[in-house]
Amino acid sequence: MGRHQERKITERCVFQVCANFIKMEDVLSSEVCGRRIICDGEYGTVCYVGTIPPTSVHGHMSDGKYYRKMGAEWPAKGPCLPDLSRSVEGLWLGIEWDNPLRGKHNGSHEGRRYFTCRHPTGGSFIRPKKANFGVSFLTALIKRYGTNDEWNEKMVVGKKHVELVGFESIQEEQSENRFYLPSHPSLLTNAFENLTTLSLNQTGITWKEVLQCAAMWPVLEELHLASNGIASMERPVNCLQCLTLLNISDNNLTDEKQLYALSELPRLKQLIITNNRISSVEFPVTQFGCSTELFSSLTSLSVDGNNVSLWSFINELNKLKSLQSLNCQNNPLMESEKNPRTVRQLIIAKIANLKYLNKTEILPEERRGAELDYRKMFGIDWLKAGGSHKSEFSNLSLMFLEEHPRYTALVKKYGAPDDEEMKILQPVNLKNKLLCLTIKCPDKPDQQPIKKNLPDSMSVQKLKGLLFRLLKVPGSELKLTYESSKMEGKEIELENDLKPLQFYSIENGDCVLVRW
Repeated sequence: MGRHQERKITERCVFQVCANFIKMEDVLSSEVCGRRIICDGEYGTVCYVGTIPPTSVHGHMSDGKYYRKMGAEWPAKGPCLPDLSRSVEGLWLGIEWDNPLRGKHNGSHEGRRYFTCRHPTGGSFIRPKKANFGVSFLTALIKRYGTNDEWNEKMVVGKKHVELVGFESIQEEQSENRFYLPSHPSLLTNAFENLTTLSLNQTGITWKEVLQCAAMWPVLEELHLASNGIASMERPVNCLQCLTLLNISDNNLTDEKQLYALSELPRLKQLIITNNRISSVEFPVTQFGCSTELFSSLTSLSVDGNNVSLWSFINELNKLKSLQSLNCQNNPLMESEKNPRTVRQLIIAKIANLKYLNKTEILPEERRGAELDYRKMFGIDWLKAGGSHKSEFSNLSLMFLEEHPRYTALVKKYGAPDDEEMKILQPVNLKNKLLCLTIKCPDKPDQQPIKKNLPDSMSVQKLKGLLFRLLKVPGSELKLTYESSKMEGKEIELENDLKPLQFYSIENGDCVLVRW
């Protein structure tokens, strides 16, 4: 075969390969814009449907590599091929890829913009036949559960009859989609008039778009907006008034003022703002020591994984009159003390109505111990700031009140700390940590009281072991309480075997009561 004939055959083969890629019979309407697709394992969103003006296809393809142009691939093998110029016929899809490394440009091609990408290399063009649109949600739901006529109270799995319960309350959570704003949201109110829970996590939605769409959800109670890159918020006006739970975790909120936008939602009970970058908050009040009217219904707040490092943040939360549950782990503040238990006690003492801290219930005994320890810990500072054992002579400085806004209330509750409590702590050694306790058995009058010097770090379990040796009664049968010398007649149960004596704020001279 001569060189000229071989060249002719090669050109014909190349033209045939190109034709196989550009001649399409498929007809797609513009309604596919906004649809999600998957191509070669990569997810993306259709942002453009249409033709592309003539372009040039040229290249030296003799090295066996693949020549890519606008997302299409041509296998390149064989001898050096001539330059080709050819119209790009048929439809193309402009795709914004979830993974920007999959794309090639920002939606522009040869100086003309066809669509807009959030990332400069997040877009490319592909042929419709390469895009997998999946199936509609309704089709998938029917395929999985059948139609209403096909639902029975019982179904057969293998050889067993299984009863179907609760199909009417199945909730479908959509994630890793991309949200596109409808043209007229208010016209869709009837379609979502009964919607109470909505998850738009990882959809790229902005808070502004949420407010524009809120008219569609007149009775919405729970809204999840995690991982959307939300950095700013505006106050909802005449919308989201039924919202009780809002999850805006894993976003980019940094300014406390963004939270004020949510403060007037009348029914908001639970706010989740974990893994943002919030460091401070301030709720203005008309008078020192009063509660704020902002977040009037908020009972649960989660601020895990933020930049909270100052105690003023915790002080401000005491102004929320309904707050009962707080989650604040993985913040710099939690590392401010060597002992994590100290941080927990301080938070409990600073927030009066708190009942749960970091998903752990605050028992009455723990609150009492935390408040008494707080009162002792800052007693000297209280005196230096103008405090007095006679309330009429107290004239506390503004700085102390700002740092310890609850201290005055604790003095009213437990009385002013006495001189013994406010002694400067001596260097820690075993002698200083020993407690002189009296052990009594009130139900056994023949048993003489026993005095023991015990370390405050001794656990209740070890104390029961000591009592077993003294009284010859198994620890599992013992019930321990104690009476404080400052609160005569009131017994406090030592119910947790793993807690040390200092957890219950037992002091020198207190009496441990043993029953079995």
